[in-house]
Amino acid sequence: MFGLTEKFQQMFSGLVGKKVLTEDNISDAARQVRLALLDADVNYSVASNFVKRVKEKGVGDAVIKSVSPGQQFTKLIHEELVSLMGTKESPLEIQAVPTVILLCGLQGSGKTTQCAKLAAYFKKKYSGKRTLLAACDLQRPAAVEQLKTLASQIAVPVHTGMEGEKDPVRVAKEALHKARCEGFDILIVDTAGRLHVDAELMQQLVEIKAAINPHEVLFVASAATGQDAVKTAVAFDKDVQITGTILTMLDGSARAGAAISILEVTGKPLKFEGVGEKMDDLQLFNPHSMADRILGMGDVINLVRKATENIDEEESRALEKKILKATFTYDDYLKQMAMVKRMGSLKSLLKMIPGMSDFGAIDFDEKQFNKIEAMITSMTMQERMEKVELVPSRRHRIAAGSGTHVDDVNRMVKKFKELKRLCKELPALKNQMKKGNMPWNP
Repeated sequence: MFGLTEKFQQMFSGLVGKKVLTEDNISDAARQVRLALLDADVNYSVASNFVKRVKEKGVGDAVIKSVSPGQQFTKLIHEELVSLMGTKESPLEIQAVPTVILLCGLQGSGKTTQCAKLAAYFKKKYSGKRTLLAACDLQRPAAVEQLKTLASQIAVPVHTGMEGEKDPVRVAKEALHKARCEGFDILIVDTAGRLHVDAELMQQLVEIKAAINPHEVLFVASAATGQDAVKTAVAFDKDVQITGTILTMLDGSARAGAAISILEVTGKPLKFEGVGEKMDDLQLFNPHSMADRILGMGDVINLVRKATENIDEEESRALEKKILKATFTYDDYLKQMAMVKRMGSLKSLLKMIPGMSDFGAIDFDEKQFNKIEAMITSMTMQERMEKVELVPSRRHRIAAGSGTHVDDVNRMVKKFKELKRLCKELPALKNQMKKGNMPWNP
């Protein structure tokens, strides 16, 4: 959870019990907002202007009797955060053939990794389009090999130039020529970084940009660096005119300052965010989603997106019917686990559910899910479909085949039977709820 989230939640709890929003309690809350934003490394002028707008709108808001002052102020903060971060997504448009995308940034910002992640993103989004990567970081040892290794994981080709090539401008030109001649739809160009902004780096970028005339120039930065990322983005924009930003490490950063400030300071949108180490852990930056996360409201937008992308709707509906009728089998259980795993770790999914963000901090042992998967895959198809009883001899064989203990198999079978029993009781419970006749006291 962002440190900013905790401070906002403490501030909102301070408004509990207040009957109305007054100028005094708004001023006090606004002061706390300002301190929280500065502590999260939000740009000073951005924080000041943000608080000014909040105070003006808060004092001018009509009191809604059905909504508490805390809820009203939360809504106001949410709206201003969304407005500050751009109100809508800024996707990359793939229209020209090839569409050329140039990535730049400081050394250690993760440019090479983001090049591969971006290629994976396009491959998933545009299944019929072909992407080519260009390895133009010839300064950092092993940068070319790193890009080739990452690209091999997603089966995307890399243009590296002649062996021993030292001129990144020549490599970029060759890659563009190759993309045009061989019908690639997208060309993503990796470039060298430095430990700080310097004239040599900028001149090299200017020359590469002039040689390939990219449609997008994306600045890559780590969210963990806070305002340093924003300041560096301004410096790069001055010389190479960036079109947007990719922020990495937003999943683990305690500070959301860079995400909040970067559009306001640079005038260029935050286009993508890195949310993990896997190749598919790159997503479009959504201001509403980010505002939700900052205020501890989960991330329904990206949760729904993950479900849509990874869960087969027809298969899901069929499984839902089986669950309601309590006719699902071990094989159905295995399919459901596979669908959930495609969406990411259970820990990351829990963070996205409103009201359950704190559970994301719990150290879940996801090996238990792997253990259950191993036990079910060690069953015969007859056993998975519950055509035969899992007698002790079968349970011992399943344990041996899955590398688990027979006690593990017994626990899984017991929990599975309990789950089916609960599902059988669901229709009766639903009827009781409709009649208002629950078997327990609320």
